[in-house]
Amino acid sequence: MAANTGTRSSNKSGPLLYDGAEWDFALVNKTYEAIHAIGVGEMGLDIYPNQLEVIRSEQMLDAYASIGMPNMYRHWSFGKHFAREESAYRKGARALAYELVINSDPCINYIMEENTMTMQTLVMAHAAMGHNHFFKNNYLFQQWTDATAVLDYLTFAKEYVAECEEKHGIEAVEAVLDSAHALMNQGISRYPMQHKSVGDKREKQRKRREHAEADYSEIWRTLPRAEHPMPLLQDVAVEGEQEAESLKLPQENLLYFLEKHAPKLEEWQRELIRIVRMLAQYFYPQRQTKVMNEGCATFCHYEIMNRMFDLGQVNEGAMLEFMHSHSSVVFQPRFEDKFYSGINPYALGFAMMQDIQRMCTEPTEEDRNWFPDIAGNGDPLGTLKTAWAEFRDDSFILQYLSPKVMRDFRFFHIHDRSESPFMKVETIHNEIGYREVRRKLASQYDSSVTDPDIQVVSADLSGGRRLTLQHRARNGVLLDKKLCDRTLLHVAHLWGYRVKLLEVEHEGGDLLREHESLPMP
Repeated sequence: MAANTGTRSSNKSGPLLYDGAEWDFALVNKTYEAIHAIGVGEMGLDIYPNQLEVIRSEQMLDAYASIGMPNMYRHWSFGKHFAREESAYRKGARALAYELVINSDPCINYIMEENTMTMQTLVMAHAAMGHNHFFKNNYLFQQWTDATAVLDYLTFAKEYVAECEEKHGIEAVEAVLDSAHALMNQGISRYPMQHKSVGDKREKQRKRREHAEADYSEIWRTLPRAEHPMPLLQDVAVEGEQEAESLKLPQENLLYFLEKHAPKLEEWQRELIRIVRMLAQYFYPQRQTKVMNEGCATFCHYEIMNRMFDLGQVNEGAMLEFMHSHSSVVFQPRFEDKFYSGINPYALGFAMMQDIQRMCTEPTEEDRNWFPDIAGNGDPLGTLKTAWAEFRDDSFILQYLSPKVMRDFRFFHIHDRSESPFMKVETIHNEIGYREVRRKLASQYDSSVTDPDIQVVSADLSGGRRLTLQHRARNGVLLDKKLCDRTLLHVAHLWGYRVKLLEVEHEGGDLLREHESLPMP
């Protein structure tokens, strides 16, 4: 499915910004100023200052390999990914993104030197305007990321890993990073925590030290130690409850728990785990806003490019090149197509945002029944900015997905059970069906539904040191056993002792399966 990108005739004759594919830095800067005038001046986008960096295809491949972050620390897996991506690119089996954007202040936009001038214009409108506005204003990014500090933290992480490699050896550092990387998806805190400044932390340490010094008396060191009798069973139970309470169990952030409480880890190993955990937390909002983020950026580049054409700043040839690229980006293969691999987030996000724009200006009776708050309000950009700021993918779909978009995408819901030889079409295009399809689709983007619910439920710090995890299986869906057993080895490696994982029913808590692992020798 391609968006309606029919050509429009320019209604104003103005000076062209460029004519042809060639570009230089002065031309890129001049075009960016024109884009900024439309995006910020006319559309009212609220963005971080932009920093444009031109890179080669090899540098883009390197960025791919290091999870899209500049100035990353060294790890063997990044080299492996680079070799795989480079081989596929050289064989023509995959293309490269035209741009890469970093959620930072200033917002760093990497554009490829192989791009034509039209593509440079497109990606600046897409990344420097659309992604930038979304990063700065969406509530998830405001809660979970500090755009002013991420680049400094990456520099610190790279230098710290290099120092650890020099001091403790590459193999020892990689062993910790391997295990931490394997647990990145279980290294996320899903509820905002109060962030303390460095000054607050130092003040707390100073008060703790002063309190300890004030209470210290040399006489206590001279007292003989009493022999403690064997504890009673009820005393052991009480101590276990007190220990669990002091550890704040259950704990969903496995990497955080290992960083703070793993018995055998040294301080440098804990810091490495913290680095990986901070990266996992940085990407947490991006995992939940793929449809919205790409939809926002695609909507912005579409509006800006068409506005530039209306102003006479780009010609028909540039618009034909733009529409070819844009249509490819928002193409949605049908489910029976051999190229189908799921719902294209660019296609769904852009279609929904154009639909919101339509409902605000030209609503139908159906729109007024489904969306009385926005239908015909005459403020499409204000409505979109509110959605971009206050929603994530699942809530955005649940709130704004209209019957029209569901018809355009031909959405339906099927019921498929492994024990049945048939698939049943349960939901079709009717009043009840639209709401059920919307609810089912939204749940596919809800991380609380899609991510496995794994928590630390018990940790024996004074006896056998065994760590117990629990996976609450939704609808009886268990973890893949081979992958689970391999991952559990990494948990045992960081913990240093025996680790057990119990898989239980999400509702009743009945035991379904048990895994156990010892630390690697």
